[in-house]
Amino acid sequence: MKPTRTIVLLWLGWAIAVIAFQAWMGARIAPQWPDRSLDWTTNFTGTDYQKGQKYLLEPFMNDQVAWDSEYYLAIAVGGYDDPATDLVGPPNNQVTLSYAFLPFYPLLIRVFAIPLGLLGLNPIATATLSGVIVSALGALAGMLALYDLTRDSLGEDGALRSAFYLIIFPTGFFLVQVYTEGVFVGLAFGCLAMLRRENWLLASILASCTVLTRAVGIAIFIPLFINWLRTGDWMDFELDWQQLFHQGISRQSLTRALLVFAPLITFLIWKISYYGIAFDFVERQYFGSTFMNLGRAFYVWVEAGRSLFLGIPPRTANYILIFFLFVLGLVGSFRTIREYPEAAWFSLVVILISVGSGPPSGIHRYILTTPAIFIFLAKLGNNPVFDRVWTIVSLLWMGALAALFALDMWVA
Repeated sequence: MKPTRTIVLLWLGWAIAVIAFQAWMGARIAPQWPDRSLDWTTNFTGTDYQKGQKYLLEPFMNDQVAWDSEYYLAIAVGGYDDPATDLVGPPNNQVTLSYAFLPFYPLLIRVFAIPLGLLGLNPIATATLSGVIVSALGALAGMLALYDLTRDSLGEDGALRSAFYLIIFPTGFFLVQVYTEGVFVGLAFGCLAMLRRENWLLASILASCTVLTRAVGIAIFIPLFINWLRTGDWMDFELDWQQLFHQGISRQSLTRALLVFAPLITFLIWKISYYGIAFDFVERQYFGSTFMNLGRAFYVWVEAGRSLFLGIPPRTANYILIFFLFVLGLVGSFRTIREYPEAAWFSLVVILISVGSGPPSGIHRYILTTPAIFIFLAKLGNNPVFDRVWTIVSLLWMGALAALFALDMWVA
């Protein structure tokens, strides 16, 4: 069987299995409220915590919708100013919490929802189905990109392992929920694969879409820049102005430089737009932080470390997984930095931005978007014992987290 066909069939079976498993868990188990995995979830969660949040109450595919899904659906269906979502800010200057989320994923949901509207579902149900499909297709693109990235060095079996490890990662179920992870890995990993093929145009386009999917996507500029330095084109820009006037810069060098900086320019344009300004406003008003607030990050990570020893089992269990995957992500990035510098540096910057921008409660979801960890695991998976043990451990963890998500408990 051809590797591409193997990946597609594996992806399809995985997506069906995860969705079916979540539906089964939702029908079989009743959660015990409140969720004590974090300090704030103890006070925030309860049997009626979703009351009045219409985007979380639509029964169709509701197991794939929770927490931030509300805002992606709200943007896709009603726009950023949909009054059905929470408002933040002073009474005379309020904006919706939707502005904390970037536009590319909701835009894809809206586009895919157009043909799906023929199914006769209501707008929220249509958007939910669209969001799951978009996420799943992004996951497939991420699998194919990982295979393409690693095939030469790991061989066909190792490359297939890297793709498989992506979708069975403990937080891998997010790749088929109404969340951005699926689209993000498809775009970011696809960009890295295109760089390896020296397809600069497509890599730049994918990178520009990446930065409009999640703010941490700005890290995709790093592998583009590293690759640009490798080509030596940047040396053309070291000519003094007199030489530059007489000799000029080759069209190829200039074009490649523009493609390298395109995602950075895209991000900066978004940041100074109304939406970017509103994003910063919501970050300050609601989250009490700004992008890369290292002082606050240090404090919350220290508090997270202390939570391991408070004697609250749900909290301890939650943070054990968080810290384990965080360390694994760092190790994977450093261990692949020589052979895969673009993927490794991208992974490291994603981790560092994630650590500096918010609490550690979601870091294991961010680790999912770092390609280096799957390359590293695929190398270790050459040992059949590790391969089977990691598969068992990862699937058990993913099943537990997927069930918690379906039951509206906090996961990441």
